[in-house]
Amino acid sequence: MSAGRGSGRLLAVAQAAQEAGEALADVLAEAGHDASGRAGSNGARGADTPPSGGAGGGDLEGRIADGLAFLRRRLTGEFQVDDFGFDAELTDTVLMGLVRPLYKRWFRVEVRGIENIPDTGGALVVANHSGAIAIDALMTGVAVHDEHPRHRFLRMLGADLVFQTPFLGELARKGGVTLASNPDAERLLAAGELVGVWPEGFKGIGKPFSERYKLQRFGRGGFVSAALRTRTPIVPCAIVGAEEIYPILGNMATVARLLGLPYAPITPTFPWLGPLGLIPLPSKWLIEFGVSVPTDERGPAAADDPMLVFDLTDQVRQTIQQTLYALLVQRRSVFF
Repeated sequence: MSAGRGSGRLLAVAQAAQEAGEALADVLAEAGHDASGRAGSNGARGADTPPSGGAGGGDLEGRIADGLAFLRRRLTGEFQVDDFGFDAELTDTVLMGLVRPLYKRWFRVEVRGIENIPDTGGALVVANHSGAIAIDALMTGVAVHDEHPRHRFLRMLGADLVFQTPFLGELARKGGVTLASNPDAERLLAAGELVGVWPEGFKGIGKPFSERYKLQRFGRGGFVSAALRTRTPIVPCAIVGAEEIYPILGNMATVARLLGLPYAPITPTFPWLGPLGLIPLPSKWLIEFGVSVPTDERGPAAADDPMLVFDLTDQVRQTIQQTLYALLVQRRSVFF
């Protein structure tokens, strides 16, 4: 079968699916009108029936049409991917949809200071890291997109291990993650993107529970250099709640070496409960975005001044640490 004939058949299938879905939506909408009329003729029942085009048939009709339009674009290749592999439509429609239940119902994330995220232009969000696996990065991405009035995407910087892992690396790129390197960070910031970085890295997410909410070293300040070169503001971000989802009691060092991992955590539920031990504990989360630290008045040459980079890195780190202490004092309970 030739490539042209194959793509033509895919297009025909997609169009047929969309037309069938639209016909189904019309039938459902018509059924909704009929049901509304019948309910109205039965006296009091009519008051409880949603009006046509409201939260009843109209909402279902719209969802079906949107879903089929999304499927058609997937089948025909009519969607955009940027130079880094980021697929905005897939991220918004599918990937975030998979983690939103955790965000809304499991962790019940409360967001503060979202107004400190700029509406336009580049900015670097710098946050603490914890929780054995990088769930805190996913929750921060949902917080920025869903709570910000402009629904901005957070382009996260990931470790080499993310992209070396089969399937996960490709999925991460589609979700907007790129390699944690200065050139990539600077390209994104210069293009006006909102970039997220967790400078503690594996030292943060793999630290024992006894050191919870104590920030680890922030590396060599590469994120500060990127912000200085692109003259973009730095937004400190403090995350409370992630430390308790997988309390790390120990490390299976031998297992970690065999698997090529930075650590293999022992938690109250893993490995004792097997796969059930991978379910995170439902801690209550607080995410606070602090007042941004401007960099534009310093000039791009400041990125080559090691003392300035160190001082600014330490300033951001101390801001996050103090915010963590304040949030912990305000928190009523770990789980409520």
